[in-house]
Amino acid sequence: MTTIRIGIDAMGGDYAPKATVTGAIEALKELPDHVRLVLIGDRDAIHDVLSTNNADSSSFDIVHAPDIIEMAEHPTKAFSRKPNSSIAVGFGLLQKNDIQAFASVGNSGAMLVGGFYTVKAIPGVIRPCITAQLPLYDGRRGLLLDVGVNADCKPDVLLQFGILGSLYAKHVYGIEKPKVALLNIGEEEGKGNMLVQAAYPLLKDSKDFDFIGNIEGRDILFTEADVIVTDGFTGNVVLKQFEGMFELTNKLDFKHPYLDKFNYENYGGTPVLGMNSNVIIGHGISNTRAIKNMILHAFEVTDANLVEKIKEAFLV
Repeated sequence: MTTIRIGIDAMGGDYAPKATVTGAIEALKELPDHVRLVLIGDRDAIHDVLSTNNADSSSFDIVHAPDIIEMAEHPTKAFSRKPNSSIAVGFGLLQKNDIQAFASVGNSGAMLVGGFYTVKAIPGVIRPCITAQLPLYDGRRGLLLDVGVNADCKPDVLLQFGILGSLYAKHVYGIEKPKVALLNIGEEEGKGNMLVQAAYPLLKDSKDFDFIGNIEGRDILFTEADVIVTDGFTGNVVLKQFEGMFELTNKLDFKHPYLDKFNYENYGGTPVLGMNSNVIIGHGISNTRAIKNMILHAFEVTDANLVEKIKEAFLV
């Protein structure tokens, strides 16, 4: 069986390298034998964490990258000025296919810049995007996109989000014929701002997915849709609202197994859909558990051959 090599930015995030390396240690316990994890960052710092956790360093590949792109740095400038940073080195490996996926909870802007500079977008994809998993009330996994990369969109971009989301839901979630809905302020076809009014007929006429119409914000968790399409500004507001509600229920000490599903640690990260390779971005505050789940999802996406499926769909 062909080895799948997943690169991890060991220096990214608020709690690196401790959280990133221990997350990799935990992920390795659940990954199949044909997966090899590549830790990218300061070699000494990585070895220190491995040693502290009594982990065998030979179980990982370690690529030395002494520099760090900090969270507050300008993404484009930092990526070009720090070629020895963990993010820049990681993308160099990804570009050469020395790794088949690259995951980081570091500077998300630098991750996007790195992706566009190296592996680039799939031809035909106007705007790559990121997603959020939604724990629907009936137990299904829903998908919301975009949730932050593209604050301003045009109608044809929302159409492509429908295609990207349905391919993700089909090949990663295993949903044979995903249902796609458009987030709006009303269910009627004529509702909404100019963007969604113009996007609606494009989604309705599409033969690439099963469009079921508009969905209101109050119905997101109860919808029959598997994929919900919106612009990155609206999607990010929705995502942050759910994150805030989860934090609020914790502060109120209100516990329920369903509410636990809103904990970002369960999902870890999201692929940048539309890139020529597997680029996975996670939350900067990620702890060990979140890092572990990000790596496991990176494998899930890579093993599903999602990038090739998207390339086939956009092949002109």
